[in-house]
Parts: sequence; C-alpha cells; structure tokens
Amino acid sequence: MVKDSTIDQEKKTAVVYDDDAAESGASSTDSKSEDFVEPDEKELKRLMWKLDLRIIPYVCILYLCSYLDRVNIGHAKIAGIMDEIDITESQYSWSLSIFFIGYVIFEVPGNLMLKWLGPRMWISIIMIIWGAILAAMAAVRNGKELMVARFFLGVAEAGLYPGVLYYLSVWYTRKQTALRVAFFYASNTLAGAFGGLLAYGIMHMDGLQGLSGWQWIFIIEAIPTLFFAVVTYFYLPDMPEKATFLNERERAIILNQNRKDAGPALETHFSWNQVWSTFLDWKTFAYSFLYIVAAIPVYTLSLFMPSIVNGMGYQALTAQAMTTPPYICAFFMCILNSWSAGRRNERGAHMALAATLALIGYILLIVLRNNPSEHLYAGAIIATTGTFGMMPAFVSWFGNNYGGHTRRNVAIATIASIGNCGGIISGQVYRADDGPHYITGHTINLALMAFCVVGPLAMKYVLHRINVKRINMSPEEYQKAAQGEELGEKHPGFRYIT
Repeated sequence: MVKDSTIDQEKKTAVVYDDDAAESGASSTDSKSEDFVEPDEKELKRLMWKLDLRIIPYVCILYLCSYLDRVNIGHAKIAGIMDEIDITESQYSWSLSIFFIGYVIFEVPGNLMLKWLGPRMWISIIMIIWGAILAAMAAVRNGKELMVARFFLGVAEAGLYPGVLYYLSVWYTRKQTALRVAFFYASNTLAGAFGGLLAYGIMHMDGLQGLSGWQWIFIIEAIPTLFFAVVTYFYLPDMPEKATFLNERERAIILNQNRKDAGPALETHFSWNQVWSTFLDWKTFAYSFLYIVAAIPVYTLSLFMPSIVNGMGYQALTAQAMTTPPYICAFFMCILNSWSAGRRNERGAHMALAATLALIGYILLIVLRNNPSEHLYAGAIIATTGTFGMMPAFVSWFGNNYGGHTRRNVAIATIASIGNCGGIISGQVYRADDGPHYITGHTINLALMAFCVVGPLAMKYVLHRINVKRINMSPEEYQKAAQGEELGEKHPGFRYIT
C-alpha cells in the first residue's frame, strides 16, 4: 500500500516538470537538492537576464552571419554573377541545392563534435572554415567551381544551427527556450533584411580594384564571419558546469532548474543505445517530415526573394533594397508568435496559425499576378511573415520533447539534418523559365503551407493523447512503464509539450 502511494505521488509530481515548477525552480521531489535554497522570483529573473545578455545576442549574431553567407548567392545573381562566369541556369539551381547536401550529411556528426570539443572551440573552427570558403568564392570562374564551393560551405555551416539549438537546451528549461529560440531563429530574417541593404550598398563597389559587385558581396560578407570566429573562442561560454562568468550560487540554480525540468529524463552520459533509439523513434520521423515540408518555403524565399521582387517589375538595384521590409515584418512575427507559444507552453497551434497567414500570402501572389506590383509585393510580405513566423515555435518544439542530453542532442541534429533536405529541393522550386510571376513555385509553397496547417495540429493531438494516457495510468501500469534504463522522454513521468 505504501509502495502504491509512492507511485501515485510520483505520477502527480511528474505532471509539473514541464510547467511553472521548472520555471521557478520549485519542487520537493529532487533528493539531490536537499541543501539547495530555492531562488525567489527576483533572483531568478536577475540570473536569467544575465544569461540572456551573455548568450542570446551573441548566438543571434553567429546565426545572422551563417544565414547571410548561405543566401547571399541570391544577391550575387542580381549583381551579375550569371553574366560574368561560365554558368548555366541549371548549374546555378544546383549550386543552391548542393549546399544543403553537404549541410544535411554533416549536421549529426557536427553535433557530436560539439559535445566532444565544446561549443566555443567547435563553433570557432567551423566559422573560420566557412568564412574562408565564402571569401574564396569571389574567385570562381564557372558553374562547377561554384557548386564545389557551395557544397563545402554547407559542410562547414552544418555545425552551427543544430549545435546552438542543443546548446540553448542545456542552458534553459523547456518553457524558457521558446522565446530564446525565437530570437535566435529570427536573426535569419534580419540576415534577409540586412543582406538586401548590404548587397544594395556593395553593388556600388562594382569595378573597384577590378572586382565586380558580386565578388565584393562574397568578400565583404566573409569578414564578419572570420572576426566572430576568433571572438567566439574567448567569449562564448561552454556548458553551465564550466561557465566561468557564473558564481557557484548561479551555477547551482541553473543546474537545479534544468534537472527538475528534465523530470525523470536525467541522462547526461553518452551511449550508442540512446543514439540508435533516437534515430528509430517515431517522433523523429514525424518531426523530420514536417521539417522538410516547412523548410522548403523558408529556403525558397531566402534564396529567391531578390528574383521574385525583381519579377514584379522592380529593377535590379531597387529589388535588392525591396527585399528588406518582408523580413522586418517576419522578424516581429517570429518574436510575437514565440512569446505567445512560450507563455502558453504550446507549440502546434501557434505553428498552424502562422502557416495559415503564409497560405493567404501565397494565394494573393497567385491570384493577383496581373495586378500592379504593389499588390504582389503585399502578398510577398504576408507570405514571408507567416512562413518565417511559424518556424521558431517549431524548432523549439522538437527539442523540448526529447529527454536526456544525448537523445536531445541527436534528435535536434537528426531532425534538422533530415529537415534541411527541404533546402535541397528548394533550389529547384523557382525556375527561371517560370518567371516573372513564378506561379508554379508559389503553388508548390501554397500546398506545403496547407500541410503546415494540418500537420502540427495532428502532432499536437497525438502527443496530447499520450500525456492523457500517462496521467490516467494505474500504479501498476506506471511502475511497469517506468522500468528500464535510459528511457528519456519515454518515462511515464515525462510530459510532452503540445
């Protein structure tokens, strides 16, 4: 009877692991924290602000550099690269896609390397490599050389995005990550906005030192990457256990709240069993497929926005600058949608809502194709806002629903890796012979957005049903389900965020 009572109590406390208890650090179930004095709200907020100031702006800058460097080829096209090197339209399309082949292959190994070398060492190395590759792209003479350079650029950049998603997950609780991931992810919209303005300015350097505008785009945009590669080694904190900018009390608060947030999924060690079980988990397949569908519109807009705007009738130089407003709107949508998602501890409906907005935008781009360019431009703003706005809630969602460091690390890298296969496809969506209105490309993205409305809601329903089933387990069922090692989020005390 005492044993059954203990199990009942364990089930009840498990329900709050992903709720406000983890946010405040309050719980009575952690035997390792018997001598730990819980922080009050003021102390916790002060610590979170300290972490945010040190980590969030910096990783946003790193991702801005990464995204700027991968999509600047779209601006290079408008700046004249197609006219000055020996390249066909097919080779150009494949130079967009081949980046993601290298990217996809090396995302999982990249995350394992981050865990082995530590974040600041690993990120510094890959940034030096991709910065050098980008600068060297100014010397390409034909389509084959451009494709080779883009492939290795993808290989080098593969370690940053999934690596930072995992990195944030070990510093913050699941509820805290939503808004932080939003700022991180939204920096790619700033890259789109800033990239257009930067390309507009750099194109005025055409002919300087005998170099064309597109060559200067690659050279100038490589400089910040190389600079921050060096800064990262000295500035970026490693894991909380080793962070020198924290005192012992602050470190204890972070480790304690993260341990409680993990609930029964406390595994921090590495094992190949956790790796393989994560690969074969049904959630990995479901999230990966949803990521592929969501990533295609994101990358098509990132790579082809200058061409899409150019096709509306705006001249090349003006089109570079006109790519900025859609990304600014998308940035605010990313933040607001994720703030709401974090506040409500919900993900699926927020993703579906933003996807609905994007769907409306693509409908406008199709049906208004013969209208004035201002009408088409409004459709592009709405489509961009919704397409990018759904992603932060999504990328924080799958990271939240895996327990244990190794499972979470491998899941984030695997889902991002498979999902970025959408980037391979994206280079083939908007074809030159479909211009200037690109109806086929818009129709493809419209269909994908429709799935992004339905898919997250279906995933939300399935995860909710699992949570309900776990809550309603009998003591005997709970005890049986809790047996075994390295269960991670499969432990019956774990609650999925829906």
